[in-house]
Amino acid sequence: MTSHVAPPPVAAQQEPGQQKGSSTQAGAGAPQGPHTRRFGLPIATCLVMGNIIGGGIFLLPASVAPFGSISLVAFGVLTVGAVALALVFGRLAERLPRTGGPYVYARAAFGDFAGFLAAWSYWITAWVSNAALAVAAVGYLGVLFPAVAEHRWTMCLAALAVQWLPAAANLAGTRYVGAVQLVATVLKFAPLLLVAVGGLFFFDPANLGPFRATGDSALGAVSASAAILLFSYLGVESAAVSAGEVRDPARNVGRATVLGTVGAAVVYLLGTLSVFGLVPHDALVDSKAPFSDAVDAMFGGSWGGTVVACAAVISVLGALNGWTLLSAQTPYAAARDGLFPQVFASRRRGVPVVGVVVTVALASALTVYNYTAGSAGVFEVLVLVTTFTATVPYLLATAAQIYFLASGRADQVHRGRLVRDAALSVLAFGFSMWLVAGSGYAAVYQGVLFLFAGVLVYAVMAARKQRRTA
Repeated sequence: MTSHVAPPPVAAQQEPGQQKGSSTQAGAGAPQGPHTRRFGLPIATCLVMGNIIGGGIFLLPASVAPFGSISLVAFGVLTVGAVALALVFGRLAERLPRTGGPYVYARAAFGDFAGFLAAWSYWITAWVSNAALAVAAVGYLGVLFPAVAEHRWTMCLAALAVQWLPAAANLAGTRYVGAVQLVATVLKFAPLLLVAVGGLFFFDPANLGPFRATGDSALGAVSASAAILLFSYLGVESAAVSAGEVRDPARNVGRATVLGTVGAAVVYLLGTLSVFGLVPHDALVDSKAPFSDAVDAMFGGSWGGTVVACAAVISVLGALNGWTLLSAQTPYAAARDGLFPQVFASRRRGVPVVGVVVTVALASALTVYNYTAGSAGVFEVLVLVTTFTATVPYLLATAAQIYFLASGRADQVHRGRLVRDAALSVLAFGFSMWLVAGSGYAAVYQGVLFLFAGVLVYAVMAARKQRRTA
């Protein structure tokens, strides 16, 4: 790697709009105790991998099977974009190793309003996605405990329990968050790797089916399958958002982001390829549990469903454990800067307690509404909104990196690295724009409404901040 001049210490950096001694350096010097512990590289990597890979992987092969094996090409293209985005987050974390991730980067480059939009969008994404993950977990719990699926209220209670158990781990302190994340990541990857790696030994090319199963052109088939796969990599920013809780963030956040993203990509690609080669194409198109069918094809019997259901529940719990922490970190950082209500800035045992409780309460309310009203359509629209709101922080963060490089604030890096960073930033920005396009017109429309609702909140918070400094 080309040598370069190290950036100045965090304490010496001051961005536009940041007052001296501002709490933008969230997490720096955070109080330590028996219940708090900064994440090392392994835990930070598990946080990234665990948040990228939730419960959706267990349905992905069946979801893209109708397009044919050309969907693997779409997966490869998406992986390149996701790794580029991960590398950009790593470089940004070196420059600004602070809790808040995209919020911190957008605010440093473009000021308070852009920072608020990043925080607001990310917060919406987190708590709506948490509700969706919990509801998805109920289907897997129904396989293990049939009584759960007998009535909508037992399903609702199960979904609430799935949300509050990870919240309890978060409220216990960052020490326990890291422990749960490590255990969940190891347990859920065991069966996934069994299929992803072991399945290659049972691979039958005859099961792949047609390369292009639809009448679309090759480009159209790739785009159509990519629309389903696009959001498989949401979560690459996980380590950056929690930078204040990572030891030596300028060094470890970037590494964890890249390692976690590449690790998730390997599991995604090998797992999907193995399932394609284990389950006949016609059966895979109609499969409700493709990984279960793959395990059954490898070893015979019908125990694959139970194994995959256990892995899926563990996977969702691990994802919720990480996303619950992330959902509180961004409003915490914004509250420290006076852009969110100050109550979100409270912290206990290294965890933004109010942010965790409010986020889980909102997700729980949405869950109860979903089961009470039976409004699956409304709930699905809200979930689609998250696919748009998640890309807003990505776009702002990659634009911030382009701004830093174009404005000459490149920390005197070698010209070769400057060109490389610029190319990666442009690629990551294009990838983020593709995410926006793939979310669909309805989701973009609804997402913009959510963003505009946040403008009112910003107006109130900015006015309060102005009165305090006047």
